[in-house]
Amino acid sequence: MHIVKEAKTFETISTEVLVVGVTKHREQMQDWTNFSTFYGASLDTWLSAGDVSTELKKITKLPFVKEHTKLKRILFIGLDERKNLTESDLRTAFGLVGKELRALKVKEYSIWLESFTTDTISVTDVAFLAGEGTGLGYYAIPHYKTTSNEVDRRIDAVHLVTAAEDIDVVVASYEVGIIYADAVNEARSLINLPPNLLTAIDLANYAESLAAEYDFEVEILDKAQLEELGMGGILSVNQGSVEEPRLITLKYKATDDFANPIGLVGKGVTYDTGGYSLKPKDSMVGMKGDMGGAAAVLGAMKIIGELRPNKNVVAVIGSTDNMVSGLAFKPDDVITMYSGKTVEVLNTDAEGRLVLADATTYAKQQGATALIDVATLTGGVITALGMDKTGALANDDEFFAAFMEAAQETDEFVWRMPLTESDKKRIRKSDVADLNNSPGRDGHMIFGGGFVGEFVGDTPWIHLDIAGTSDAVATHDLGPKGGTGVMVRTLANFVQRLGEEK
Repeated sequence: MHIVKEAKTFETISTEVLVVGVTKHREQMQDWTNFSTFYGASLDTWLSAGDVSTELKKITKLPFVKEHTKLKRILFIGLDERKNLTESDLRTAFGLVGKELRALKVKEYSIWLESFTTDTISVTDVAFLAGEGTGLGYYAIPHYKTTSNEVDRRIDAVHLVTAAEDIDVVVASYEVGIIYADAVNEARSLINLPPNLLTAIDLANYAESLAAEYDFEVEILDKAQLEELGMGGILSVNQGSVEEPRLITLKYKATDDFANPIGLVGKGVTYDTGGYSLKPKDSMVGMKGDMGGAAAVLGAMKIIGELRPNKNVVAVIGSTDNMVSGLAFKPDDVITMYSGKTVEVLNTDAEGRLVLADATTYAKQQGATALIDVATLTGGVITALGMDKTGALANDDEFFAAFMEAAQETDEFVWRMPLTESDKKRIRKSDVADLNNSPGRDGHMIFGGGFVGEFVGDTPWIHLDIAGTSDAVATHDLGPKGGTGVMVRTLANFVQRLGEEK
């Protein structure tokens, strides 16, 4: 957590760097005259000449030449036309600021909040977006290079330069933004961990540490307990592995009676070879991230633990790897799921839905009255929607509409796909079992999520396929390539919103 300090005037800034937003029409900026005087008369000339860019998200670094206790540099971030500025623009702009702060090895910085406000984006909004955006942008992937002597970098403190009267509210908003960013970054780090360092047991240990930190009720079921319960989905996927599976349950109790909890279900496949339906070698690289759904749920639970919303939550994660051995499950096997339904295995690389189905059934047994499952489930979602869109299925329009409001606030793109009766018939088509786990390559994303839907019943349910959005193939405004922590913020925001309805 950053230490937040406030500075009422420019003259009281006590950090080396000040961050300022600039737009084409500076006369619209509150207190610009005072700031221009503080910096020097040359600033307006440089802006007019284009030496300080107002182009959206363009950063200009200038030295501070007057005598001041510590201030050495000002980062100007272009905001273009102030009237067109959106919260999404600001979040990504602050992400680039975070990258720049990291490159400059900055430990403390100041930000002039009013330089980023508009008629519709308040100082409090800016504070939140600054905390969230800079926190996300500052993140770097942990590595294991023996030649590096670089110390771990982090922001220790931020100074908010503002004329706001309700400074405590503004500071609190910034701190919530940091909470969101830190949770996403922890999820990213989990996804980026090598598979030999993150087994199902390791993931369960992390969940237990989260429970201890935030006073969650925790239950970890081992292989013997899963066998006793008859969780054939998770156990079948685990058959080829030397690593034991785990079923992880965390409960956040906002009320003593734990009434009407929402269930968050994550796919925690820590490595996926495809099993006997073996992936090509190029497709296997990166499968350490096949537990991105579990990371999203755990990241959301971290935010929930910090902010304590008035909504009960039960999080369930099925975790194993999917390996090849003489014991591994194979195409043509028939397995019995925890629910009692039987499944004909047509593709051992369609394993995530088997794990999710058992975990979803368990979440319902733990009292969940609404469900959201999150998984890096299918390549089909990438074929359909590309790498930048999360695919969704849902069985309840009102529930999905409420979720979409939360997703729009966090600017995480979600697109709903259809699940028709014809799709369901194909999932149920088998001569030897109740269901099959792979009806075909066409509509693959729909069949994957629709399979999980067979275990939901009438419970309001949303399925989120993050196979494209969980991993970034290149650096982006809000972070580096690698795990993105997608859906952490939306899941947490949705739970917060549900709590506010009470």
